[in-house]
Amino acid sequence: MSQSDVILPGATLGVMGGGQLGRMFVHAAQAMGYNTAVLDADPTSPAGLVSHHHIRTGYLDEAGLKELAAQCAAVTTEFENVPAQALDQLAQTRPVAPAGSAVAICQDRAKEKAHFVACGVPCAPHALIETPEQLAAVSEDLLPGILKTARLGYDGKGQIRVKTRAELNAAWEELQRVGCVLEKMLPLAYEVSVIVARGRNGQVVHFPLQQNLHRDGILAVTTVPAPSVSAEVSQRAYEAAHQIASSMGYVGVLCVEFFVLQDGSIVANEMAPRPHNSGHHTIDACDVSQFELQVRAMTGLPLVEPQLHSPCHMLNLLGDLWFPAGVTSQQEPNWAAVLALPGTHLHLYGKTEARKARKMGHLTVTASTAEQARAVALQAAAILGIEPF
Repeated sequence: MSQSDVILPGATLGVMGGGQLGRMFVHAAQAMGYNTAVLDADPTSPAGLVSHHHIRTGYLDEAGLKELAAQCAAVTTEFENVPAQALDQLAQTRPVAPAGSAVAICQDRAKEKAHFVACGVPCAPHALIETPEQLAAVSEDLLPGILKTARLGYDGKGQIRVKTRAELNAAWEELQRVGCVLEKMLPLAYEVSVIVARGRNGQVVHFPLQQNLHRDGILAVTTVPAPSVSAEVSQRAYEAAHQIASSMGYVGVLCVEFFVLQDGSIVANEMAPRPHNSGHHTIDACDVSQFELQVRAMTGLPLVEPQLHSPCHMLNLLGDLWFPAGVTSQQEPNWAAVLALPGTHLHLYGKTEARKARKMGHLTVTASTAEQARAVALQAAAILGIEPF
């Protein structure tokens, strides 16, 4: 790639979506000397509040898309449910990373599963359910399973566990008979994720494997280095994630989540065409963050293999913490007590209203050893009212 193809600092970079991932992208781009523009209809969106420019329109608004293209040298997305056609429209005049075609795969669980299979990456046995006939034809071998909406599901939304055919039928009715994927429940040992970045020239780098604990379908704790994972399992996950990204011609940051089964095998669960909650620790625990790699990939700057310089635990901070037991009005957690602990790094997302299960921020705890990071993270969890892990 020639120097003339690289978008250098001083240019304006655009992001579709104004949530916390967009906010952290904006911070990373600005630290590297870029201007930023956010397209999001919410006037108080976390990313819009800190960006140089905030275009307050919907994702498919023609005028808004034209203004974003006019202002920006390149565009990315912070949210997988930004319409792929909006990214395709922007790509007519500006580099867009990731491409709408890749985002379209990630937006649809059926397409996602088909892509895993085409890549030779194992995934859970599953069936597509779009019609009553397909529902009736589901094999008993897939039960018990999890019925998931094919589109617009995240953080445990649009998912129902089913043990019997009667429960399956009722769950499909509850999900309004939209297109769904039924996945067989497998003997899970633990969950991990791999975050890769792929450049325009095909170079792929990855962060160290992350081990994740979910509660109620929402990520609660990420631990790096992953304490339960062998070098062999890590290598298989890295190779699978590289293959998944390369086969899409992907440009940008991609997260692939895997289940590690009790027999040590791995299956791909799902992927996100953007930086990921499980990678937020990279801001404080690595020499380059997932958001800086997002900037590098979309601008054509060189990618470097990230290095973990500190073992860490990342705690998700959900809105529930603002309403401790017996309290009905929103109350700020005791950040002073948390920040008195060594190695704590607080990141709040600028959301003024706390709600149950809403991601309000994260806390990363770094230390010189994994044992120290865990001990301090458990102290912080006790102060905040987070269930121990």
